[in-house]
Amino acid sequence: MDAIRKQATKLREQVAKQQQAVFKQFAGGLGGSDNSIADELEIHQHEKLEKLYISTRAGKHFQRDIVRGVEGYIVTGSKQVEIGTKLSEDSRKYGAENTCMTGSTLCKTALSYSRACAQMEKERGNLLKALGTQVAEPLRAMVVGAPLEDARHLAQRYDRVRQEAEAQAIEVSRRQTKVRESNGNPENVSKLETAEAKLNELKSNMVTLGKEAAAAMAAVEAQQQRLTLQRLIAMVEAQRNYHQRVLQILDALEGEMLSERQQIEVDPGPVRDKMPPPPPYDEVKGVFASQLYDGSTDGMGYFLGEVVHSYQAESDVEMTLSVGDYVVVRKVSNNGWAEGECKGKAGWFPVGYVERRERVLASKVAEVF
Repeated sequence: MDAIRKQATKLREQVAKQQQAVFKQFAGGLGGSDNSIADELEIHQHEKLEKLYISTRAGKHFQRDIVRGVEGYIVTGSKQVEIGTKLSEDSRKYGAENTCMTGSTLCKTALSYSRACAQMEKERGNLLKALGTQVAEPLRAMVVGAPLEDARHLAQRYDRVRQEAEAQAIEVSRRQTKVRESNGNPENVSKLETAEAKLNELKSNMVTLGKEAAAAMAAVEAQQQRLTLQRLIAMVEAQRNYHQRVLQILDALEGEMLSERQQIEVDPGPVRDKMPPPPPYDEVKGVFASQLYDGSTDGMGYFLGEVVHSYQAESDVEMTLSVGDYVVVRKVSNNGWAEGECKGKAGWFPVGYVERRERVLASKVAEVF
């Protein structure tokens, strides 16, 4: 449509210039004045309005694209806030409600992650709010605002008056021809004067409307440029502040997690001093059998475990472990102890010193017994 509009405008201007040249060459006496409306000043004004119209329309579409993009970002961001908040609550619940006999590192880390996640989602919510109030709303208001529509209406009025003036110029030319052919017939002369008066009025109105429309469109264009740039800067600043704040939260969280991991690496096994003594062994028919305080196990049944931390027995009912040994774990108590057999010996040991293995070489299994 823009290309067709431009071609039509250029064609009208070319026709007007040709008419002007013909009238100047052949018109003589009464009615021999220049009836063309397409003088150099008017052509310049018309071209300026065309460029302003195209520029403001493109600016309007760009503002609308930004609004749509921000609205989509807000919708997806709100869903991310919902998911992140749920994850934060799940982490908090695990950290607060669960205990581990081999240490509380994971619980502490879960609580730290929960707090950090909640803070990040709060920052995301602030970002979405800023994008809505500082970017989308001002741009949306300008897209549908009165100044742009008023300026476009002025430009459209100018275009209609210009078309009427072009049609009237043709009518004046026709009247001039009749006056020449009738050798100055008074009736034809009167009609020609009326047509010329109307043409002059249309020209005057066209010039006035052209100036008003150009001024209004230029003001709208300047406002579009200024406001859109300001809102883009506001969007970038809001996003930068959000990411900087999230980076600070993540840095602090990473520091806490690394500190917890360092403590595990320094003291990998459970704290023996904080554990209650292992259950006793009772001799039944010449065989020592272990018993739990409450007579229950964790229900896991027998399984094969690999020793990952060395352990030195501190009583007759405990069993010394070396890293790399394999143990048949027969019972796991509810107070951090496990009972099993390794290399023909049986006894209690902290359950955190072994890790369950599903697949073991046959030679390793033979070493257990």
